[in-house]
Amino acid sequence: MTAPTMNAAQYRGDKTFTVETVPVSAPAAGEVPVRIAYCGICGTDMHVYHGNMDARVGFTRVLGHEMSGVVDADGEGFTKGQNVVVRPLDHCGDCPACNAGHQHVCHNLKFLGLDTDGAMQEVWNVPAHTLHILPDDIRMDHAALIEPIAVACHDVRLSGLMEGEDVLVIGGGPIGVLVAMVARDAGGKVVISEVNPHRLAIMEKLGFETINPMEVDLKAEIMSRTGNKGADVVFEVSGTQPGVDAMTDCAATKARIVMVAIHAQKPAVDMFQFFWRELQLIGVRVYEPEDYEKAITMITSGGVDADTVITDVAPLADIQKAFDTLDASPTALKSLIKVGA
Repeated sequence: MTAPTMNAAQYRGDKTFTVETVPVSAPAAGEVPVRIAYCGICGTDMHVYHGNMDARVGFTRVLGHEMSGVVDADGEGFTKGQNVVVRPLDHCGDCPACNAGHQHVCHNLKFLGLDTDGAMQEVWNVPAHTLHILPDDIRMDHAALIEPIAVACHDVRLSGLMEGEDVLVIGGGPIGVLVAMVARDAGGKVVISEVNPHRLAIMEKLGFETINPMEVDLKAEIMSRTGNKGADVVFEVSGTQPGVDAMTDCAATKARIVMVAIHAQKPAVDMFQFFWRELQLIGVRVYEPEDYEKAITMITSGGVDADTVITDVAPLADIQKAFDTLDASPTALKSLIKVGA
């Protein structure tokens, strides 16, 4: 009897992927096989593409963690045919963070799809504890947004955002737009700062107020719109020094500033403003189970305009072209790989 095989996209270094035919491996104890439908390309995947994470991922890694799929066999409390998404965090269970109940920031955390092979393959064996069950009638391309939406849900939840507060989102990339949507859903009065005119057009289509800080004074504009108060909650999602400058410039007294972006270089932060106006700086990383459940609700309720956020879909066979195109595109927001049926 011939062993089953599948297609898997492997990162080979130097901005290169190959699609290989590989054996389908049996799940280990505690794992569930998931047949992948769609997988999103995220900013971290692009860092890998650019060679910035070669020491971590090597040159045969299957990337991908923003996914949707279907349970492929009964086991571990799951039934074949269930629609699922993976919360791609595998914690050690016995470090200070885990022992304190903070498994999502485990000291020895494995991020599935980076530290292990991921979802850009037809069948992915994953720890059962990472699975979240989806409604039967959910669109699977939309469901591939649940992981990044969960990031946004975590960020907004930790901000303590209250209905009616003024919100500034600095940076209108995929996560910035999703943070804005979740913040608006929570009752925030949201303004997005972004310099890319194509992204600004998408945000305006989504009904957001926008500011291009290359054209107007961002601080003056925020103060004008808030009665000279400033933003009650600021999300720094740009990962740039101007974004860090703006996060304190535009903050109201007692504002909460949420650091969402990963900064490649240590930014200069105006610490005097934290003293002068009693600002709070909140670090956020990945998500917890409740954020995934909230994200599922956001997708099923229409709180996220998935069709507008998803700007490109390509088959697994064209993964090289998909990464190359996304890298060169000024107009793309969220690109998906269609892995299986």
